[in-house]
Amino acid sequence: MPQDFFNPNTAEFAQFDPRTRRLLRATVDWFETRGKTQLLDDDRSRVWPSDFLDFAKKERLFATFLTPAAEAGGDPDKRWDTARNAMLSQIFGFYGMTYWYVWQVTILGLGPIWQSDNAVAKKKAAAQLDAGEIFAFGLSEKEHGADVYSTDMIVDPQPDGGYTATGGKHYIGNGNLASMVSVFGRRSDKPIIDSAAALRGKPTQEDYEGYLFFVADSQHDAYKLKKNVVNSQIYVAAFDLENYPVAEEDILHRGEDAFHAAMNTVNVGKFNLGFGAVGACEHSFYEAINHAENRILFGHRVTEFPQVRALITDSYARIAAMKLYSARAVDYMRSASPDDRRYLLFNAIEKMSVTRQGQRVIEDLADVIAARGFENDMYFPVAMTAMFGLPRLEGTVHVNMALSLKFMANYMFHPADAGLAAMQSLPGASVAPKGATRAVAGALTWSSRKITPRLGSVVKPLRAEFASAAYAPVPSRHDTADDEFLFRQGPSSGLGRIRFADWRPVFESFRDVPNVAVFLEQVLALQALLAVAAPTSSQQQDVDFLFAFGELFTAVPYAQLVLEQARIDGTDPAVLDQIFDGFVRTFSANALNLHNKPTATTTQQRRALDLVRRPAFDDARFERVLGKARALAGTYEMKA
Repeated sequence: MPQDFFNPNTAEFAQFDPRTRRLLRATVDWFETRGKTQLLDDDRSRVWPSDFLDFAKKERLFATFLTPAAEAGGDPDKRWDTARNAMLSQIFGFYGMTYWYVWQVTILGLGPIWQSDNAVAKKKAAAQLDAGEIFAFGLSEKEHGADVYSTDMIVDPQPDGGYTATGGKHYIGNGNLASMVSVFGRRSDKPIIDSAAALRGKPTQEDYEGYLFFVADSQHDAYKLKKNVVNSQIYVAAFDLENYPVAEEDILHRGEDAFHAAMNTVNVGKFNLGFGAVGACEHSFYEAINHAENRILFGHRVTEFPQVRALITDSYARIAAMKLYSARAVDYMRSASPDDRRYLLFNAIEKMSVTRQGQRVIEDLADVIAARGFENDMYFPVAMTAMFGLPRLEGTVHVNMALSLKFMANYMFHPADAGLAAMQSLPGASVAPKGATRAVAGALTWSSRKITPRLGSVVKPLRAEFASAAYAPVPSRHDTADDEFLFRQGPSSGLGRIRFADWRPVFESFRDVPNVAVFLEQVLALQALLAVAAPTSSQQQDVDFLFAFGELFTAVPYAQLVLEQARIDGTDPAVLDQIFDGFVRTFSANALNLHNKPTATTTQQRRALDLVRRPAFDDARFERVLGKARALAGTYEMKA
């Protein structure tokens, strides 16, 4: 099946075209031939991966995968193909985040270039990729972090034309060698936006006019590389520009377009976070299961101990869910358009939830592999460091949770359950017993599904509501199309206008899987909670409180895409049931967390307990999934 664990010994990449298959296979073979000893020695010695970049240059790997068709000069193999980029990200994560990071940051650096109307910069970038160069994304600053409004990269207009740039950037991957660094700054002769005021209300076009993106060369004399800010094999630069000359042909974006370019670049580039996490978890699982299956303690294999059996089964199911979700999220990314921007929610969850699930996998596997995971011939410590970093890159979790929450009302209620939202006006709904609340919510959700569509044929607002959520089915996407929309995403605003198709049918189609049915009960209870006790105005300013709601909400689209991909793949129902066993437990724990929040209202506390369920346990199902996990022992070990 497509979602089986990645195994370098058997991977054929049959879903891709011949050129892609050859490059993916060549990449795997390069790592395997090089061997684990060299891989780990370089990691410990913090060796810059020049030999890897030599390989990528020789194979024209980055040039083939990261050049959009419009800039390919007629090369039929060059395109921006999210499916194959995701697969390569997974492979790099499998062997080490050093390689993933160099690739990842190159993607970010290219984002503002490919989105621009600057033909000179695009042509130069395509040529630099062909030459084997890498790229960087100069957005973050030490004092301001993600507060890009407050940038201290100052661009001064010059009397004879052009500009000079002066200022510092911090935490810039590839900033040591990037041939083109996409740098965000602001003109000295234009106003600066007050970031606190911007959070309260959207700035005007005039407020934005001084901001811009331009390209810089890390080898220029006016580019002052200060240091690597991390103790690692990767190079994460702090650099200063000192009167760096910026010509008109170096300008990529001006005004509000510069902000859109930054946000849309993150949409494209940081989508790869989840795939790097998948690869790291798969390699770690092989090491853990190989150790535990072959270690005998007190006359028993370690994999026979009850606590280890549970950890292994949960980890296997968690990785399976990560892969299912990620594969389906690719389809939504590739099928996105100005009329279908649902990818923005699924993208945020890919960056946030998949990486955090990966961290949990590593934590659980650490209890399986124990001291063996810290020995100097193991990949596991490399994965541990990476998996505690990925969810935290530039505040990934909190930033993406805040973004995800912007979609909560539309996803949960529009259009299919617009009627259920009226439940908040029913007297006594906030204090009614759980059974009564469930009955009323069920009746309203049923009636809104049956009646509202018919009303839509005569009531114009409802008709428009349903039209805005009418999407063609999203197919499974491994075709050789160029994902050119990703570089013309347009304004990053307008999230409140995005509608979602009804999520319930896919859950209902899997109701014969016991824990899918239990999880659906929990989600319907969450709908009722949101209808009668949505966050108050003061709670909407409390990030900690909103995070508790966000944990519950984001579990729903995560589960939706898992089910959609499971239907495509024909996933074993036992594996799916085990996945949702974990979903039910986590959902219940997050409901209790909401109940216990000191700022939760009495109604929220009461209704949060409606979400708590016990998963349906089946010993035969558990043993079947555990057997699949143990069967991976001995199937892969990286060559020394």
